[in-house]
Amino acid sequence: MTEPDAPVLETEPAAAAVLFGDRIDVARSFTGELARRGEELGLIGPLELPRLWTRHILNSAVLAPLLEERGRVADVGSGAGLPGLVLAIARPDVQLTLIEPMERRVEWLTAEAARLGLDNVQVVRARAEDVADSIVVDQVTARAVSALSKLIPLTVPLVRSGGQLILMKGARVDEEIEKARKVILRNHLADVEVLELGVGVVEETTRVFRATVD
Repeated sequence: MTEPDAPVLETEPAAAAVLFGDRIDVARSFTGELARRGEELGLIGPLELPRLWTRHILNSAVLAPLLEERGRVADVGSGAGLPGLVLAIARPDVQLTLIEPMERRVEWLTAEAARLGLDNVQVVRARAEDVADSIVVDQVTARAVSALSKLIPLTVPLVRSGGQLILMKGARVDEEIEKARKVILRNHLADVEVLELGVGVVEETTRVFRATVD
């Protein structure tokens, strides 16, 4: 019986050079290492290589223009570095704090930040609720962590007054917002909106829940 062919890393889409500009070589290095070691370390699934650029790297990179110039950003539940390391690559002017509780993932994030020369990255092994008293940032990101009703109370305490939540969400984000109405009010969020990023640039656009912390 013939063994199925092993998944092959997706060819770099043209949009990658557009989104990363002169940082594209760093993005390529990160993507290559994630492709090489991601499954072994439990960072990505075995079927992700053929869509690694489109579904994960570019999906994260389209957030980069939303970050404040020279801002401080926390990425909650960084995992493989999506979007945290990708944003650190695309926006070297921004200071990224990657918050991740799992030791194996923390080791990966720390090693990759060092290997790629990302001196704008700090990795913290913790849960978001455990560092609310010690970390204050301008913006918080998160990807595939939990529903808004649970994620908002975890992320709001990390953000300064007037700062923003920029939370990556799926196609059902409007349903999540509806279910989180009371949580949104309780946490004094203003200017709540859903953004669709990457239109006309990438094949798969990214939906983001953005709100200001009052």
